[in-house]
Amino acid sequence: MGLNTPMLAPPSHPLARLPEEWAETLAGWGEPAYRGKQVFEWIYKHGVFEPRRMSNLPKSLRERLEAEFAGLPLDVSRCFPSRDGTRKLLVQMGDGAEVETVLIPQLERDPDIDPADRADDRADGLVPGDVVTQCISSQVGCAMGCVFCASGVAGLKRHMTAAEIVSQVLVGKTYLEGGEHVRNIVLMGMGEPLHNYDEVARTLVLLTHPLGLALSKRRVTVSTSGLVKQIDRLAEDFGGQVQLAVSVHAVDDARRSAIMPINRKHALDELMACLRRYPLPRRRRITIEYTLIRGVNDRVDEADQLASLLDGVPAKVNLIPMNPIDASELGAPDDRAVQAFRERLAARGLAAFVRRQRGDDIDAACGQLAFKGEGPRKRARRSPQVTAS
Repeated sequence: MGLNTPMLAPPSHPLARLPEEWAETLAGWGEPAYRGKQVFEWIYKHGVFEPRRMSNLPKSLRERLEAEFAGLPLDVSRCFPSRDGTRKLLVQMGDGAEVETVLIPQLERDPDIDPADRADDRADGLVPGDVVTQCISSQVGCAMGCVFCASGVAGLKRHMTAAEIVSQVLVGKTYLEGGEHVRNIVLMGMGEPLHNYDEVARTLVLLTHPLGLALSKRRVTVSTSGLVKQIDRLAEDFGGQVQLAVSVHAVDDARRSAIMPINRKHALDELMACLRRYPLPRRRRITIEYTLIRGVNDRVDEADQLASLLDGVPAKVNLIPMNPIDASELGAPDDRAVQAFRERLAARGLAAFVRRQRGDDIDAACGQLAFKGEGPRKRARRSPQVTAS
């Protein structure tokens, strides 16, 4: 692979090929190497997926590509518009499996936006309403089983391929409005991205490749429930350049294991040690996701414990009042409790923000993405066995 590109598993679909892989394939057909770059640019820079429209390729090559490459591996089956401008797309893949991806227009006042990103947007003539964050899925369902997440209680159906993951971004661009641009990608949709590491790693290279979508690595965020070995691998493969968001959600192992089964494999001390060694660039921070659940993890003294837990981790904290899901009777604390928790973190020197609900009227808010038309597993309504606060 090229400079600064991690060693990747072979692509499982033509759409997931990098320029040099296209060049190698086309060389085997007797074509010059530069044709690989041309095909890649047609797909990722120009958004053209039908070889017959790739006008600078010879007709014979276009015809062969038609047989080799049949366009995107998924289609949008339905778009759900929210009253706040968010759009949730239900996409269906070739085997009938469905996942969801969400387009979220940036608000004028959003404390969770990097000032450097805002400056870049202004330099490009974009105002906040033009800037869109897209939340994409990486698995059909999820194996992690977090009790507050609709994807987790639905269970894992299968991994997605890199072609399927990145196609959400390619097809999502056709649902942009006015002067909107997708500037930020967050792998926070259905699935645990690092559980599907090989396909996600290839996706990250495709999203940030300079000949294609050319997204800045600092604008691509991988969210994880805390798979330590895979976080270390991400650090090695991408040098800490990819943004990292980590779900913590509790301040002790007993409580976290009750709501996040992954903690039984990677306890908090092990996870925090991993985050302290993650090679962040200067002035960058790891995002700590903390879903506030009424009576489970929302006491003010737990804010103190969270601050102590994060000692030595360059971090900012996103507080997420739990969004309702059909599979659970758990819910969010009231606004006063949320603000008290945030203020205590701030008093301890942590940058802490309350995540705004976006798209909750279409079940597109954090933790709500799940299979349309499928019920969760029957065990899903059980509440975690933890001591109430």
